[in-house]
Amino acid sequence: MKCLVSGATGFIGLKLCQQLEARGHVVIALSKHGGALINGKPTLALDLTVNDPGADLLSGVDVFFHLAGIAHQQAPESAYEALNYRVTERVARLASAAGVGCFVFLSSVRAMGSSSSLHRRSESECTVPRDPYGLSKWHAECALREAVSGDEMSVVILRPSLVYGVDVKGNLKTFFRGIRWGLPRPPARGARSMIAIDDLVALLCTIAQRPPMGVNLWIACGAHSYSTQAIYDLIRKSSGKNRGAGWLPHWAWRLSARFLDMASGQKRGSTYEKLFGTELYSNAAVLVDTDWRPRVLLEDVIEDIISPRATDS
Repeated sequence: MKCLVSGATGFIGLKLCQQLEARGHVVIALSKHGGALINGKPTLALDLTVNDPGADLLSGVDVFFHLAGIAHQQAPESAYEALNYRVTERVARLASAAGVGCFVFLSSVRAMGSSSSLHRRSESECTVPRDPYGLSKWHAECALREAVSGDEMSVVILRPSLVYGVDVKGNLKTFFRGIRWGLPRPPARGARSMIAIDDLVALLCTIAQRPPMGVNLWIACGAHSYSTQAIYDLIRKSSGKNRGAGWLPHWAWRLSARFLDMASGQKRGSTYEKLFGTELYSNAAVLVDTDWRPRVLLEDVIEDIISPRATDS
């Protein structure tokens, strides 16, 4: 099978390319700057905001995994729109015209907007996102469904929840470092659906092996959710430390989060919501439609994640 992967040098792209090659597939790996894969092989440098993949590149491709996008950055709204939205629509049309068998777009649960609900949300329980990242993913999903509606090309839109694994970046990496520097035990508030990178990659490989008909939209998350306090406790335990003291009162956490919002230029309440918000999602649809099952728990891999090599890289 011939697979094309955009965003191949990203956190998920590196692992996906490794697994696709391990399963015997031919991989065409694209990245903005032509960086190397895990095995040291260079990727093909292609800035998708400037140049489209040519017909020769798309010829004979069975599955196009479109992972390229802006995620853990404070980027201008126009940058999110250009790469996450406009590029997705354009390359999907090109893939369809070139006869690509299946197009897989890695969206995000952020495309579903915010919710105050405490139950697990399904794919249809959406509000229009307010943040540029989530809105760009939502626009890309809508444009993708319109662009390829009625085409022969199979389309899968995946909305992963928070992804964790070795070399994780973003908020999780910052939190891990904070605990190593003596962060006090957080209060027991909120919970988030999460997914291990190995489980997400396994789902992507399952889709490559058995592409579904038509346009499919699935949430990808693990079976368990975790609060900030639960993650804190797992990290402390795996580090051989005691539970830690929760000496910082809740009001002080809220005040500290507000100061961090001001310092980073984020919307008021953003940091607190990331720490103590509730974001629960249901993977029932993908479990019904595929034979994929999440198998990894955070406690299974926490030692590898918090190792000095992983957290200091």
